[in-house]
Amino acid sequence: MPRPGQVKSSGERLSDRIALGVLTRVFPPELVDEVVTECGRVEQRSRLLPARVVVYFVLAMCLFSGQGYEEVARLLTQGLERVRQWERPWRVPTTGAIGRARRRLGPEPLKVLFDRVCRPVATTATVGAWYHGWRLVAVDGTVLDVPDTDTNAAFFGRPGSARGQQRSAYPQVRVTALVECGTHAVFAAATGPLSVHEQHLIPALLHRLQPGMLVLADRGITGFELWNAATDTGADLLWRVRKNIVLPIVEHLEDGSYLSEIVATEDRGRRRHPAVVRVIEYTLKGHDDKDVYRLITTIRDPGKAPATELAALYHQRWEIENTLDEIKSHQGGHHLVLRSRDPAGVEQEVYGFLLVHHALRDVMHHTAHQAGLDPDRISFTRTLNTARRHVTDQAALSPLTTQPGPGTDRP
Repeated sequence: MPRPGQVKSSGERLSDRIALGVLTRVFPPELVDEVVTECGRVEQRSRLLPARVVVYFVLAMCLFSGQGYEEVARLLTQGLERVRQWERPWRVPTTGAIGRARRRLGPEPLKVLFDRVCRPVATTATVGAWYHGWRLVAVDGTVLDVPDTDTNAAFFGRPGSARGQQRSAYPQVRVTALVECGTHAVFAAATGPLSVHEQHLIPALLHRLQPGMLVLADRGITGFELWNAATDTGADLLWRVRKNIVLPIVEHLEDGSYLSEIVATEDRGRRRHPAVVRVIEYTLKGHDDKDVYRLITTIRDPGKAPATELAALYHQRWEIENTLDEIKSHQGGHHLVLRSRDPAGVEQEVYGFLLVHHALRDVMHHTAHQAGLDPDRISFTRTLNTARRHVTDQAALSPLTTQPGPGTDRP
């Protein structure tokens, strides 16, 4: 029997009790274990850093961007040693051990976890998420700096500098995403080298589109094949196109828009196999009248969506720009450079950032829904700081539901 004030060994490792506040609520341990098993990452021997802990570590390092590996590990387990005795003592892993554990895990479990959990979160009552029954979503891309290693430079490439032939200091990974405009929830993503244009990464996102969505995109996205592929999902589209796109007038409509046709580049001469689109042209008050915005949409009936409303609605596309800024500038910090020194680690880290952002946005939506507010009224920075505080505040709380044995204090 233990002496008074002592507790019996629980048979658990301290690392099994790691808690991440809101992150373990959105990504519970049983789901992480299921994903780890599905991806074949279950350990054959006991490790200081089992796969589940490494998944949570990747999430933590994307929550505490800028902190060193060992400091992140301390934040995860701070205070747990005082709660009970453990089967094995915990020691903070070295940077090298954490790096090896991340390589063993690879990017796949983070990608599968993203696919399982990250979905649009708006309900029918969510303010600012809908237009006449369409869920507003946007597609766009960005780039992130990665460490200047030989493997990263060879795989991702780096942009040219504005100063002649000088190259950028860092290689860059390209990321494309689908975002729910009203909640900033990222629900599809793809990564690739800098040389791969956004148009070639976006097809990997289209399986997440469905009828009832209205997809907004800027003029850098539009392409005939991509337009057809997105249309085939059943979603409706509202995309801006470049000025040099030929859009012959097929039929004038009562609201000032008109029906037209777009064709593949190779069919421009004969205009074979056209896709019918509705065109909306407008200028912004106070801007040069020559700066004409040209939108094309699959919504052909002006009665369902008048041209003036769609013109105003298009600027909701900027919500994806705000979302990417939240990830890069606020969550990642100013002048963000990812910490992974190889392509697999970069992909793993990108999905870690996206998972953390989704968890924060899910909490913000829930809070806004309870208060009857537009999610835009909730501060992302304050939510981020609160989540960081709760990781250390709740480090002594277990994400597991276990029954204490005789003579064992409840954690």
